[in-house]
Amino acid sequence: MSTAFPQLDDNDLVARDALEVGTTATTAERTRRPVPWRFFAGRAAFYLFTLWAAITINFFLPRLMKGDAVSSYLARNRTVSPEAAEALRVLLGIDTDKSIWQQYLEYWGMLLRGDLGISTLHGLRPVAEVLAAALPWTLGLVGIATIISFAIGTLLGAVVGWKRGSKLDAIIPVTTFFNTIPYFWLGLIAIAIFSSTLKWFPSSHAYDKGQSPEWSLDFIGQVIMHGTLPALTIVVASLGGWVLGMRNMMLTVLDDDYITVAQAKGMPNKRVLWGYAARNAVLPQIQSFALSIGFIVGGTIVMEMVFSYPGVGKLLLDATNAKDFALMQGVFLVITLSVLVANILADVVYAYLDPRTRQMES
Repeated sequence: MSTAFPQLDDNDLVARDALEVGTTATTAERTRRPVPWRFFAGRAAFYLFTLWAAITINFFLPRLMKGDAVSSYLARNRTVSPEAAEALRVLLGIDTDKSIWQQYLEYWGMLLRGDLGISTLHGLRPVAEVLAAALPWTLGLVGIATIISFAIGTLLGAVVGWKRGSKLDAIIPVTTFFNTIPYFWLGLIAIAIFSSTLKWFPSSHAYDKGQSPEWSLDFIGQVIMHGTLPALTIVVASLGGWVLGMRNMMLTVLDDDYITVAQAKGMPNKRVLWGYAARNAVLPQIQSFALSIGFIVGGTIVMEMVFSYPGVGKLLLDATNAKDFALMQGVFLVITLSVLVANILADVVYAYLDPRTRQMES
């Protein structure tokens, strides 16, 4: 469907570009953009409902499973008396004297106070402390690696799509091939080549054995060396999806009328590429990136097992095996909040890049 552009005289062409009329990349006039309050209010209501639903499911799921955290704890510590076991059930909020509705209200009260419960797997430590110790490793490694993969894949896909039919198209099957290989195999290959054979990087752990975490250049250097192979594995394994997605969107956008008009008017190729084509093609990528945040923990479980790396993924696996429901709920809550925050930021960026969103919702 063709786009009708208004007729502009020469003076208008000097003041503004005719291509900027009717595109999502820019606005025709340098006017102050209205704040889309209805758009943000609607999205806020949706995310609040999603948060309530996720927390409610998070509360009921452990109570629908067989067994409980106390039974698992007693299986590992047979010297605990029945009185102590009953006191532990009360402490964990799973005593049978209270109705499920009362437990649900108390669970919400704990969350509002920032109390995530007690972890039976980690010596009855608060779940918040256990998560605080593991979360930085996951965010520092997997979060940064995912951002790097997204940035490189998006930029590379934009260039490959712009130069369609060139030798750069050979990048697509190569990156797609690595995207089909599981994290597990890529990690083992990276360890075999760069650690066992070349001795360039350590093969496991987040820092040297016997070292305690501290803010020093030596410790930071150890973290970088130990995190290089896991990060490289994540980047290589996920790069193909970003390249292919951006390249396909570029092929669609390049067929639009405003791109043809831009090239016919003699606009520099760099401006057409980054100011118009890539800016419109990146919109679905942003939503995909926000959705991928939720799969970070799932991917880190395998990666952290291969590299013996501390993090939320290994924490979730250990909590599941030990039936530490409080810790499982804490991890799921972190995942839920991460996905919601990422989608909120994606909506804000989407509304900034696509004026049609603001116009429809304002």
